[in-house]
Amino acid sequence: MVSLLAKLGTFAYMHPENKKHWENVYQQKSPAEVSWTQEKPQTSLDLIHSFGMDKSARIIDIGGGDSKLVDFLLDEGYENITVLDISAAALDKAKTRLGERATRVTWIESDITQFDAPGEYDIWHDRATFHFLTTPEQINKYIDIAASKVKGYMSIGTFSHSGPEKCSGLTIRRYSEEELASSLSGAFSKLKCITEDHTTPFGTMQNFLFCSFRRK
Repeated sequence: MVSLLAKLGTFAYMHPENKKHWENVYQQKSPAEVSWTQEKPQTSLDLIHSFGMDKSARIIDIGGGDSKLVDFLLDEGYENITVLDISAAALDKAKTRLGERATRVTWIESDITQFDAPGEYDIWHDRATFHFLTTPEQINKYIDIAASKVKGYMSIGTFSHSGPEKCSGLTIRRYSEEELASSLSGAFSKLKCITEDHTTPFGTMQNFLFCSFRRK
């Protein structure tokens, strides 16, 4: 169990240009104005449940921002949740929404490719962060960090080849099931993959690929 002191603390490791972009997004836009908003992240919850771990499992939500995944995990009784995001504004929105319950969560302000805080995780969840990494250096750094942190399972959601080529004004990298599994094959074994259409708050459709993995 993470101490209360750690839960109230914030670690900061940031790439200045990336941080500036995402701070602007979360400072200027409401959840109804960003494409990734979900009222209930059912697919993410289903994948986390599929790993069959108990409520003491150490879970980290990569790029969680002000996603409501943490709300539902707390509702279900999960006891050891970490949310990582590059944007302090995003994390602040989530903390404000959760109120007193925010003290039960560890909040980490970090660029994922520079994540160096201590700790290991049973479940690594990422919906729509990995596909923002477009260079081999960024991708390899992410995978190296995940391999060093994950002791159990990983869930990753990216845009599929039927999904958009950009998000939040940034070029992303789209994946097929085979490409995503191959990228992670050095450290992770694929369990299953599904595709899903996400309806944005403004009525457009985005096709996602979700895959689950086990640490080798």
